Amino acid sequence: MKNFKTLLLIAIVTLGLNTVQAQTKVAHINTDLLLSLMPETKVLNADLEKLSKTYENELKAESDKFTAKLKKYEAEVNSQTDEVNQQRGAEVEQDRQNLYQASQVAREEIAKKRDEQLKPILDKAKKAIEDVAKEQGFVYVLDASSLIVANGTDLLPAVKAKLGIK
Repeated sequence: MKNFKTLLLIAIVTLGLNTVQAQTKVAHINTDLLLSLMPETKVLNADLEKLSKTYENELKAESDKFTAKLKKYEAEVNSQTDEVNQQRGAEVEQDRQNLYQASQVAREEIAKKRDEQLKPILDKAKKAIEDVAKEQGFVYVLDASSLIVANGTDLLPAVKAKLGIK
């Protein structure tokens, strides 16, 4: 029985020391804030805004043409034959479909450009976070936006300095 108690005491002490050694350093960073502060993201947002305005102007011009054609056809509906009115109705529906598809294509193109240009920015931010974490001895870095309590070390100031952001 005495050997059992001694063995149990040794096991508890060993587990306690392993627990102390197993404690890891954890930090947090708000990656959304970091990305919004990066100059590359600001340039990307300006480019996307410009592209969006271009598409918006093109779509507005097409929509105005469509509206004008629709008003013209509606004004002439009583003076045209049923066959012409059916043909015009089909034409109007086709124009409506084309306008909708152009809108969808514009949204897809903007999203595609955003994804393509955002990837190197994300990679740069991730590398800076990894470098700072390694330099400061952190094993885990969590995104602060998903934390309820974030009383630990915030890496944002160090990562901003590493990226040259003021």
